[in-house]
Amino acid sequence: MQHTTDSIDVGAAQIATRCADVAANLRKHVDVIDDARAAGVGALVFPELSLTGHGAGADALRVALRRDDPLIAEIAGASGPMCTVFGLIEEGPAAQFFNTAIAVRDGAIVAVHRKINLATYGRLDDGKHFGAGTRVGTFDVATGWRASMLICADLWNPPLVHLVALQDATLLLAPVSSAIEAVDADFDNPGGWDVNLRFHALTYGLPIVMANRVGREGDLTFWGGSRIVDPYGRTLAEAEREAEALVRARVAYGDVRVARHRLPTIRDANVPLLQRELARVADARAAATA
Repeated sequence: MQHTTDSIDVGAAQIATRCADVAANLRKHVDVIDDARAAGVGALVFPELSLTGHGAGADALRVALRRDDPLIAEIAGASGPMCTVFGLIEEGPAAQFFNTAIAVRDGAIVAVHRKINLATYGRLDDGKHFGAGTRVGTFDVATGWRASMLICADLWNPPLVHLVALQDATLLLAPVSSAIEAVDADFDNPGGWDVNLRFHALTYGLPIVMANRVGREGDLTFWGGSRIVDPYGRTLAEAEREAEALVRARVAYGDVRVARHRLPTIRDANVPLLQRELARVADARAAATA
């Protein structure tokens, strides 16, 4: 059995992205990656759609990238041994387009996550431009550490976080693109994200790195607040709301062990019960719509 790395330095790259200007965004990514590597970061997260911009769905035909695009290879090469997660509009097979997060390290892609919960409400229109992802996975990010990626609204679907935890993830990397009043004037996005992240981290003993963007795009104002939350739900580091920043903190595997021993949510998940009850609910819904 491999010895687990006792701790890992993680970072959230809180940046302002220029909509549909991939070349400019690429330069910023490489600069931040250089800074993070110099600071000893082992896993770095950029915001959702960081390479192409939040509102670039309408420009998907022009700015979408395939996984073998040289720009992705450039970010992978710049990352060296550091795991870097960034967002883009991905063009998949048969001219299908996805809101995608890609994890790279040592010059190669190590994991891909396509956003599952496409936010299509309020002033958000993911579902107008993108297809939905269909799976949640995990990957090695350091010795003994397994990470998973969920994009923004994915974290507002609790079963997806549950699936992450059931696959032995010990670190959740969360690219986000959250704007003030994007849902409506009565929905407190900054306050809601604080509750959401602390709840999931505490419930599953799961450290979370959340990277949100800043700046304006169209009529949306992005509030930042990128942060790193430990497995007890405590905020280890948090960025200011308006400025670009590289947020860093160290998360300890020992804390994950203790948190999960004290609150054994994953141990008590009872997967057979979930399988049985989900099948029963699916059958009932199918019968109701037949």
